[in-house]
Amino acid sequence: MNKSLLHTEIQDFINNNLKSDPASLLLKGVPFDTVDSKLIIEQIEAKKRCQKKLPTWFNSENIYYPNKLNIEQTSSEITADFKSKLISGNHIIDLTGGFGVDAFYFSKRVKHVTHCEINSELSEIVSHNFKALNVSNISCLNENGIDALQDINEPLDWIYIDPSRRDNSKQKVFLLADCEPNIETHHDLLLKYSKNVMIKTSPLLDITATLSVLPQVKEIHIVAVNNEVKELLWILERGYIDDTIIKTVNLQSNKSQHFEFNFNHESKVIATLKEPLSYLYEPNSAILKSGGFNMVSDILHIDKLHKHSHLYTSDYLLDFPGRRFKIEKQIPFNKKAFLKENISKANITTRNFPLSVNDIRKKLKVKDGGEIYLFFTTDFNDSKIIIICSKI
Repeated sequence: MNKSLLHTEIQDFINNNLKSDPASLLLKGVPFDTVDSKLIIEQIEAKKRCQKKLPTWFNSENIYYPNKLNIEQTSSEITADFKSKLISGNHIIDLTGGFGVDAFYFSKRVKHVTHCEINSELSEIVSHNFKALNVSNISCLNENGIDALQDINEPLDWIYIDPSRRDNSKQKVFLLADCEPNIETHHDLLLKYSKNVMIKTSPLLDITATLSVLPQVKEIHIVAVNNEVKELLWILERGYIDDTIIKTVNLQSNKSQHFEFNFNHESKVIATLKEPLSYLYEPNSAILKSGGFNMVSDILHIDKLHKHSHLYTSDYLLDFPGRRFKIEKQIPFNKKAFLKENISKANITTRNFPLSVNDIRKKLKVKDGGEIYLFFTTDFNDSKIIIICSKI
């Protein structure tokens, strides 16, 4: 950590050049002899990445930024805030602290946070930033989190861990056994030191396969932001033997969409099937990740179009966790029937359909955009259909 980067004139230069092209700046050079120009440009690039993802850091003075990879790997503020609302108590330890965004939000919910980071420079940066952010209830330890855990001599209400999803060659990995620390190896140790453990994993992790190797999972939170799944949160509780509850959330600026169900019940219920009625519903990405398609039908008392289509319909308008549409018309999938509708521009979605969106656009000569929404799908009679909709 080069503290010269925090000098007022350099900070002013960084802030004044956030919209500048990094390559041009590198060629032109910077007006400072005390600091390598590459370091200043790295700060500019890292800070730019924080503008939307980490506005608290971006809008605070004297923040020191790590490399771009650390910024890419850190939680966003919106997901960190969500995580913090799942915990309570006096003490939580973050075993894989990183840039400290999760720890920062945990500090708003518990009396004390221990932030562990094995990278000495990153640990120093985080410690400095917490002071700049006026946070006083976080202790930063520059050591391996698993080692630090075994040295703590006070009760822990929670353990939080976000295993590194890159191998020794910096390639991305997804299975728990391939991440570092290996959760499968350290599972019993974590629950020995705290009754409650929260594990953050990649949204690509297979839920069913992971539950088969990860016991005592009380809840799984599938967290999406603006309909893009960002992370899975696994809540473990010492001695828990009941069914796992899946809790999905789609965080949005105006309101959030929630849906939850018992994971073991999905295979025990059967969705009701019907032809398209007055309204069409498309589940958000968190629900699609959960696989709870029969439970959506069962809990919301709503019909599916087909066992594998994952589109729902009703005669009355529901407050549905996803997109809602008014069905204007249904036609069979063939070029002749479609051309009669005189549609040259539309938003196209496919569900359980043999052609891709691009193939459909080429075949039917439909441009993207406009106020018309077309769903190409399969109904419960296994017929290929087009549903013409307007968005609600």
